[in-house]
Amino acid sequence: MVEKRNIFLIGPMGAGKSTIGRQLAQYLNMEFFDSDQEIERRTGANISWVFDVEGEDGFRFREEKVINELTDKNGIVLATGGGSIKSRENRNRLSSRGFVIYLETTIEKQLVRTQRDKKRPLLKTNNASQKILEALAIEREPLYQEIADITVRTDEQSVRMVINRIIGILQ
Repeated sequence: MVEKRNIFLIGPMGAGKSTIGRQLAQYLNMEFFDSDQEIERRTGANISWVFDVEGEDGFRFREEKVINELTDKNGIVLATGGGSIKSRENRNRLSSRGFVIYLETTIEKQLVRTQRDKKRPLLKTNNASQKILEALAIEREPLYQEIADITVRTDEQSVRMVINRIIGILQ
């Protein structure tokens, strides 16, 4: 990529945004950011704690601020939180300030990838995780599709295969 341009990864939890983003940035010699990790760094607390103390609205307010600042940078790869696209402001910023890649995955794959992760506040309830992920997919899928420049499935592909596919599209 001669002209460095921002690359924003969107998709549900467990789609591989952080893992793929980190390696993609390294390959492209770009700076990597993860909006959830940035919120944790700034608050000094994990996302679950922020959710518990401030509720989802408080968390989303912080997330909007972080995404606004990060998307204003140039030449970065940003992995966003799965629900970041709920905000119209975030969707507008992501779509106007970079190339948006929707990393798509199945509910089954999400369950496998998130089952041991205790840092997923929306999966910390007594309800079945599958039902929660299904409800989130119904709500968020149209929003991912709305702003995605491209969609890449991550289900049955290695990280390297997904990165190669993205790089092929970018070139």
